[in-house]
Amino acid sequence: MPRESATSTLELTERALHQFWTHGFHATSMDALVKSTGVSRHGIYAGFGGKKQLFEACFDRYQTLIVTPAFGRVEASDADLSSIAAYYESQIALAETIGLPGPGCFVANSSTEIAPHDASAKAKVAEHNARLRRGFTNALANERRNCGALSPLDLGALADVFVVFTNGLWSMSRTTTDANDLRVAVKTFLSSMEGTLR
Repeated sequence: MPRESATSTLELTERALHQFWTHGFHATSMDALVKSTGVSRHGIYAGFGGKKQLFEACFDRYQTLIVTPAFGRVEASDADLSSIAAYYESQIALAETIGLPGPGCFVANSSTEIAPHDASAKAKVAEHNARLRRGFTNALANERRNCGALSPLDLGALADVFVVFTNGLWSMSRTTTDANDLRVAVKTFLSSMEGTLR
């Protein structure tokens, strides 16, 4: 693979990400990667060491391309429950644009396909979920200042519930044909959580 610039490496990673995201790790062969990226088998091995290493690089690229632009609003210092709602809506709108049923969440998909049997993938998934937990805890803490009296421990436990719901929501996006199903789920969930906070 040509290594004249960082751009060529990013392009390869992004094309591979789309392949893995759509088809999963096990269903993606080296031949499929060669075809989807336009890079030779030798180039992929030279650039990353192999399929598994390229897959792991896709985790980091997914954070940059997909997670941070949407979830950054939950991580902001002034985030609250409305920021969480905006995060969900932005991702649902993206799913609508891509088309439903869609590919779901790359990390959530990996958590059920490869993470149970692969330590490095499991660590990547755990890192992602820890990020979600921190972000949700941040937003819930700000919401709490205005309307609740939960202890920090309670906030952490509630943030864990948000992580579970979030992963389930994006998994649901892989089977539903109607984005409104996702929106109804979000509205119901957030209404319930708002009642808990108050």
